[in-house]
Amino acid sequence: MLDMMKMMGKVKEMQEKMKAAQATLAQIEVEGESGAGLVKATVNGQKKVLKVIIDDSLVNTADKEIVQDLIVAAINKALDEADVISKEHLQKHTEGIMPNIPGFDLGNMFNG
Repeated sequence: MLDMMKMMGKVKEMQEKMKAAQATLAQIEVEGESGAGLVKATVNGQKKVLKVIIDDSLVNTADKEIVQDLIVAAINKALDEADVISKEHLQKHTEGIMPNIPGFDLGNMFNG
């Protein structure tokens, strides 16, 4: 019974640490760019797009399709980088709480 109580305490501790780590993810900003910096997108660690910046040289109706493709590429790069950083951040903040179980990804537990 003592082991079960100890385990429940660890689970509660992990939940508290995960909640704190999730809250700080909103403060992390990651930028992705495409077209040699002509389009930039910034997202946070919670995978929310914060801003998109388009270079003035691209603002032309004839370039609309190119601009759209560059925006998609920039946002996808920023989201990929935010995903990597989020997982590293959550791992760091749960170290020593949960055993390292292959295939058990804490980062996916709280994405919704």
